[in-house]
Amino acid sequence: MTTIQDRSRTEDLCGARIIHHDQVARAREQVLVPAELEGLASMFKALGDPTRLRIVMALADGIEMCVCDLAAFLEVSESAVSHQLRRLKDLHLVRRRRQGQCLYYALDDDHVAGLLQIGLAHVRE
Repeated sequence: MTTIQDRSRTEDLCGARIIHHDQVARAREQVLVPAELEGLASMFKALGDPTRLRIVMALADGIEMCVCDLAAFLEVSESAVSHQLRRLKDLHLVRRRRQGQCLYYALDDDHVAGLLQIGLAHVRE
């Protein structure tokens, strides 16, 4: 008896066991160096966390916010926000600017906003 789970496993397999060497070669040409691959994976992991994603979305459109603002927006402690911002800053997704005693955070560059727009467009399709 074939179960639904068995069928879903086989639906993703080729019916013919043929290796298309030209396709494999093209894919190998696109392989990233390990450091780039790790960096890209780390960035997507960071954006995969709902709290960090909400922070990044809040900073979209050139908005700058301090830790206090972000904590009020997210309804979490300033310490929790600071911890998340540190991770985002280490990955160059956000940057900070000091004005007196306040640190204001913003998206690091337009690429971050572009990633958000592309991702959201894909989800909304």
